[in-house]
Amino acid sequence: MTKDEDIGVLRHSLSHLLAAAVLEVYPNALPTLGPAIENGFYYDFDFKDRKITDSELPVIEKKMRDILKTWDKFEGRETTQEEALILYKDNPYKKELINEIAGKGEKITLYTSGKFTDLCRGGHIKSAKNIKPDSFKLDKIAGAYWRGDEKNQMLTRIYGLAFNDKKELEDYIKQQEEAEKRDHRKLGKELKIFTFDDDVGPGLPLWLPNGAVIIEELEKLASETEFKAGYKRVRTPHIAKESMYIKSGHLPYYQESMYPPMECEGGRYYLRAMNCPHHHKIFASESRSYRDLPLRLAEYGTVYRNEKSGELFGLMRVRFLQMNDAHMYCTEEQFPSEFRAVNDMYINYFQIFGIKKYLMRFSTHDPKHLGQKYVDEPELWKKTEDMVRKTLIESKIPFVEVPNEAAFYGPKIDVQVWSAIGREFTLATNQVDFAQPRRFGLVYTDKDGKDKTPVCIHRAPLGTHERFIGFLIEHYAGAFPIWLSPVQVKVLSVGEKHREYVQMVVKSLMAENIRAELDNSDESVGKKVRGVKMQKIPYWIVIGDKEIENKNVSVESRDKGNIGSLKLEDFVSQIKEEINNRK
Repeated sequence: MTKDEDIGVLRHSLSHLLAAAVLEVYPNALPTLGPAIENGFYYDFDFKDRKITDSELPVIEKKMRDILKTWDKFEGRETTQEEALILYKDNPYKKELINEIAGKGEKITLYTSGKFTDLCRGGHIKSAKNIKPDSFKLDKIAGAYWRGDEKNQMLTRIYGLAFNDKKELEDYIKQQEEAEKRDHRKLGKELKIFTFDDDVGPGLPLWLPNGAVIIEELEKLASETEFKAGYKRVRTPHIAKESMYIKSGHLPYYQESMYPPMECEGGRYYLRAMNCPHHHKIFASESRSYRDLPLRLAEYGTVYRNEKSGELFGLMRVRFLQMNDAHMYCTEEQFPSEFRAVNDMYINYFQIFGIKKYLMRFSTHDPKHLGQKYVDEPELWKKTEDMVRKTLIESKIPFVEVPNEAAFYGPKIDVQVWSAIGREFTLATNQVDFAQPRRFGLVYTDKDGKDKTPVCIHRAPLGTHERFIGFLIEHYAGAFPIWLSPVQVKVLSVGEKHREYVQMVVKSLMAENIRAELDNSDESVGKKVRGVKMQKIPYWIVIGDKEIENKNVSVESRDKGNIGSLKLEDFVSQIKEEINNRK
């Protein structure tokens, strides 16, 4: 059993301990389900007419530790449907589960430790004596519908954290506290990067001027990188006829994530949820030869996803996305080098943004779901997955293989990255597509004059602006490197008589394409500096009598502290180098 499996078993056992404690503190509560989850466990209860709050968690947690002293082994036994229904005669939730298990012809099992027995499939720690009392902590309370269905009863979910020992628990809590300070929703508002508005609609971010600057810089980086790599940039519409999405296979496979169709001139149009069909049409717009391949088409395409309102989360889950998309059309022989080049591009970006930990999550298909969840092309699935696997191994890129999570038209790679404080994010997706080129009749003429279907690689190394900027806000805690900072230099005047010189300095900086702003307010210099620090601006210049007399600027840095007095041209030269090198 692996360490991860051990901790999962530990967490499952703690969910039983939580249920036992709740029943001692609140005897009328009805326990329902309680699984292990990432970083801990939870259990859902029906407290009937009573509501409990986070303030009551310490009482429950203390009771858990008291009960733990009396527990030893988890003993499982098989029982009959009749006996189980008698045991849970007053609990409609357990009765529903019992009848469901029996209806499937499965075994009904109970697990007991101490005086507490629960309906359970098993998977427990060998002895409760191995649970360290300081390795777990109750975290929070939330509402949850019975079995996740909003038509059912709303229950009370109690979450707990659990790790192997006290240190792991404390480290995780510290990370969460730091993550709270870095929350992109909080910092995004404070730094005036983006906002949401009820009249616009949920999941539809409005990018403020500061956010627009970050977007422009990311697009500039992508454009430069892709130009050097031989990409051709294109532009395509935000809507298309239904027939194109039927041809691509997105209807019906992807229909749940697409907005409802619009009726227009007797036809049906959809807001695009993906860019690939448009790019396929560009490939098909003229005859192609093997000499034209690889053809790499890139676009920061806007797409719209009809995400469920309950799943929306800041910039991380939205309905309007601007995607760093591209599609490469190549021969089968070119595939390994093209796929490797895509991975190299990812690694280059990781270095620029200081991402030190990353992992490629290689998602494959399940043959049992061909024709339903996946395009029914078994030979092509095997061939394509073998090609991807081989290239990943030869590239020596860290990856894990995950079955039954591929895209409907081919295997995919989800790029997992970890932020500066160790939080994991899904950054982007890299996909291999053998189905859509055939659906669209895409062909090129090989050296023997025969028509062949190209391999298509979908890739988006910077993901979407929304998700990636959300990640960067948390990664940098809002203190962006100078090349990404919406304001790169703030110029502060000491008094009214300095304003003319201050304005000259700002104009000089802006003439060099340095994003400079002037604070000419009547506030004290100390208050102005505090404001600059709160805005996390990389550099600020203070100008008073001495600076005007010496025709210098007094420079301070967010990251380096007090730099001192410099000639303006020397300061400009220094930070332009930082900006141009994306340090």
